[in-house]
Amino acid sequence: MIEEIHIFGVYLPAGLAWAVVAVAITMVVRGRLHRLPLHAVLWQPALVDLALFLVLWWGIARLADSCLPHGFIS
Repeated sequence: MIEEIHIFGVYLPAGLAWAVVAVAITMVVRGRLHRLPLHAVLWQPALVDLALFLVLWWGIARLADSCLPHGFIS
């Protein structure tokens, strides 16, 4: 079953909401990673950014499934 979140009368897929949160966190972490010299020597920095986004998206979705009440997500 596809879960949906009811926000101001609009039903959104839960995966979309968690992806938006993951993108926001990724942008903050990405900005801090660019200040480190480690980020400059990586072979493909874009792959690191993509991997960071996917791990955050998965983690947020797992956390939301285990912590949020079932009335919040229908």
